[in-house]
Parts: sequence; C-alpha cells; structure tokens
Amino acid sequence: MKKTLLAAVAATLVSTTTLAESQGQSLKEAGNNAFVALFTDYSEDGVRQYIAEDIVQHNPSVPTGRDALIGFLPALKASGITYTNHRILQDGDYVVLHNSFTNAQAFGADKIVTIDIYRMEDGKAAEHWDAIQPIVEVTASGRSQVDGETEIKDLDRTEANKALAVSLIEDVLMGKNPGKIAEYISAEEYAQHNPAIKDGLSGIVEAVQTLTAQNNMFKYTKIHKVLGEGNFVLTVSEGEWSGKQHAFYDLFRIEDGKMVEHWDVIQAVPTENLANSNGMFGGFDAN
Repeated sequence: MKKTLLAAVAATLVSTTTLAESQGQSLKEAGNNAFVALFTDYSEDGVRQYIAEDIVQHNPSVPTGRDALIGFLPALKASGITYTNHRILQDGDYVVLHNSFTNAQAFGADKIVTIDIYRMEDGKAAEHWDAIQPIVEVTASGRSQVDGETEIKDLDRTEANKALAVSLIEDVLMGKNPGKIAEYISAEEYAQHNPAIKDGLSGIVEAVQTLTAQNNMFKYTKIHKVLGEGNFVLTVSEGEWSGKQHAFYDLFRIEDGKMVEHWDVIQAVPTENLANSNGMFGGFDAN
C-alpha cells in the first residue's frame, strides 16, 4: 500500500510538472503569436485568436481594446513593418518579449528595439506594457541592442535572481549603497548592450562618472515590476533623466549570483496626445 501511495504521489508530481511546462510553453507561443498576427501576418483572425477583446493597453500611443489594434492592420501592412523576437520569458501569467522591428516609422524610427510585456488570460493577451527605443547602429561596446545569449537555464534560481536584480537597482541606481556595485556585476564577464556604455564593470563606472560630471545621471525612483525566468530577469522602473520622466526596462542575465549581461530599453514617458489614460506603469502594482 505504501509503495502504491508513493507511486501515485510521484505520478501526480510528474503530471503536474508536465502540465505546468506545457502551459508555460503555450503562453509563450500565444504571446509571440499575437505579435506575428499584428506585425507579420497582419491578420484580423490572428488578432482575435491571440488578443483579448478588452485588452488593457499601456502603450501611451495605442488606444485600449482589440478593435483599435485591428484598425491598425491595413496601415501596418502598408508600411511593411517586420518583427523579430530575440528572447521570450515567462513568469506566471506574464510573457516578456525582447523584440526588434524594421520599417517602424509609425513607432518613431525606421529601426526600433522594444521590450514588451503581456499579461495573459485564458491563452490570450489581456494587458500590454512596453518601452520603445530607436536602434543605434554604432555602439560603445560593439554589440547590438539585441544580440547575445538566449538560453534559459537555472530555473531553480529564478526567485534568487529576481531578488538580486532588485538589490542592484535599489543599491546602485537608487543610491542606497552605490559602493556595492562590484558585489552585483561580474568583474570577469559583463556584456553590455546599452549602446552608450562599454563592456565590463569599468564601462559602467566610466558611464556613471561621465553622466555625473554632466549633471545628467539618470535617477531611478521606483521599481514597478520584476519578472524572471531562470537566469534572465527584467526590472521595470520609473525615474528621471534629462529633466524628463522615463521608463527604464532593464534585462539582466545572471550566472552564479552575478550579472554577466545587460540589455535595456529606455523611453521618455509622454504627457501629451495620449491614446489612453492607463499610464505606462498602471496595473503593475495591482497584478
């Protein structure tokens, strides 16, 4: 009887794990398929399949609701916009997509990089946040804003890595204890994808010194969301830079308790001609 009971428990655990993995994969696929429907297939049927009718929109230039997205499809198709996904993560009901686009003048530049977040419900995108930045062809590190490692691993370290990212933001970028930067950033390997900052811990220190001397150091004031999967963690923060409110999306790759790679998308928060009243950070604290 004992062996039978243990076998049943083991079988239940295996089936639960398999189900969770299956659901996780399906959410990633659904999130990516929503983008394919919008920016590759320009498909109304696809938008209806993968995006909820009452999707809550936090991109300040896009009206809320699915019908607004469907209304954009002819213009998107005419523009020839193309979409490439470079990384996709899942944390619970959230899917994070690291993307690049070409022919994206409708979003402010010919080539852009974005980090998008979908909150999924019943297999559909029910809420959307993002940050958008023009692609810079020549960067300080020689790396692009989207290349680099993509393999997700160390799933058992997800929560520890999320906590590490929060501590880095609070200590270094919010100024609680900036001297601890070397405790967070690997001195042996740090691949930098911010176009204005060189590789390595020394690259960060140099950038901070330059911005401080210009009296233009960015100031992080609040972390709104932390999402992660294994060795990748995204923090969404609010702050000030160049006299304007900004959204800071920072994506870290972590190994053995140290940051070894960093991507970001930084966008000024618009205050005029808003297409919705949901706010770029709205909804994060409620979910």
